[in-house]
Amino acid sequence: MVDRPARPNGSGRHAKAQERPPMAWWTVAAVAVPAAVVLVLSASRYGYFGDELYFLAAGRRPSFGYADQGPVLPLLSRLMDTLAPGSFLVLRLPSVVLTVTAIVLCAMLAREFEGGRWAQLLAAVGYASSPFLLLQGTMLTTNAVDTALWVIITWLVVRWVRTRDDRLLLAAALVTAVDMQVKWLIPFFWIALAASSLLCGPRELVRRPLLWAGGAIVVIVTVPELLWQAHHSWPQLKMGGVIGAEQGILGGRLLFVPMSVSLAGYLGALLLLWGLWVLLRWDALRPYRFLAVTLLLLYAAFLLTGGRIYYAAGMYAVMIAAGAVGVVGTAERVKPVWRWVVTAFVAVLAVGATAFTLYSTPWRPADQVHPPKDDAEAAINIGVYGSFGWHELTDEVVGVYEGLSPAERAHAIIITDTYWQASALDEMGRAKLPPLYSPSRGFGYFGTPPDDASAVIAVGGYEAVLRSQFEHVEPVGKVDTRLGFKGNTQDVTIWKCSGQKKPWAQVWPNWMHL
Repeated sequence: MVDRPARPNGSGRHAKAQERPPMAWWTVAAVAVPAAVVLVLSASRYGYFGDELYFLAAGRRPSFGYADQGPVLPLLSRLMDTLAPGSFLVLRLPSVVLTVTAIVLCAMLAREFEGGRWAQLLAAVGYASSPFLLLQGTMLTTNAVDTALWVIITWLVVRWVRTRDDRLLLAAALVTAVDMQVKWLIPFFWIALAASSLLCGPRELVRRPLLWAGGAIVVIVTVPELLWQAHHSWPQLKMGGVIGAEQGILGGRLLFVPMSVSLAGYLGALLLLWGLWVLLRWDALRPYRFLAVTLLLLYAAFLLTGGRIYYAAGMYAVMIAAGAVGVVGTAERVKPVWRWVVTAFVAVLAVGATAFTLYSTPWRPADQVHPPKDDAEAAINIGVYGSFGWHELTDEVVGVYEGLSPAERAHAIIITDTYWQASALDEMGRAKLPPLYSPSRGFGYFGTPPDDASAVIAVGGYEAVLRSQFEHVEPVGKVDTRLGFKGNTQDVTIWKCSGQKKPWAQVWPNWMHL
């Protein structure tokens, strides 16, 4: 059964720490260890994902800020690649460790909600059986790190509700300071959390001095990045419009909430929705009701601002944990026959969700991976298709460059249409190719092309745009890999350009785009 959590006394402190069920470490390990094995085996299956290549390129150009992210991922990528150059597994180990940590914390959240062994097991399975929540850990990406950091923060907040130990709030703020160097999503969480705690309680949450002290630390740590953004006209804020336009291919605002919930997986979605219900309705979990309201506010905020469907995924662990406690608590209260029905249904759903997640892992050889049927399928499976074609692209560009005359090679440069292409060439062809430039996203801020280039190799892009800058434009190569991402390694023309019309300092700001 689910016991009523301890309430704070009149002074705002707990009279005595609430007794919780023991932590079922061996039970949780039965989920976390196989999940870790799946992640490790999957982390080196395919090549670099486009964003990973970009992080590596950014890491070679250290800065306090970047156009579309903070400095943590570039620095982390540089560190891991320095430890083991070219190792996919080592590069992705931080994501693997953080994802497994999130699985364990999901079970620990169930324990905070007074869930016993079965609730903790169900919570861990619910999180680990989500293809999105688990398999994002197979790549080093901002959302993989950001999601796990949100889980850590929510666990600290939930523990504070039970213990009123303000050091937990300070710790949550310190994790927030790190997360601000990854993405700028975490302020949405704290704003929604503050509003929901004022609405539902505990209202003293927003009055705790250590929370505000931690907030001051967050601001101080973020100042260098803010100054970089201000100096470059706040490109990270402009990313919102770009992301909103990209979401249109996945149904836009109309399907935002259903698709967001579906990311939790078959079992996870059920637990998420049940967790919302029990947090909003069960008296035993009333002290944590504000967390359900927080998620609803986040859905509304990201829906209105055109955010990606996974932006609120960091809240899913706490919802799944509450749902697991709710399912087990409900099963314990009903008649035996219905208890068996609930148990059987959840067990079948757990097995099916786990099987689907295992099927979704990148276990198939490349020659057995089918090309996407349309842009929507490519966008949904971008982690797969965005990991192919980079060597073919690099080989083709190197061949074009080596085909130039010695005089042209002496002052040649390369300009790519996308930041993925530039990053791939920077990683795989750096020793063989001339300086690289791209007006795309963060790469556009890495430098402006020089005006003395005798030849420009343009990778991709529209011929009309190139002719607006060059007197002579001719196709000299083509890349169209069977697997890859359209516009990056599929249907890409390579151009040789000469006869520059205008100085790059004048043209480049107009070419740059997010």
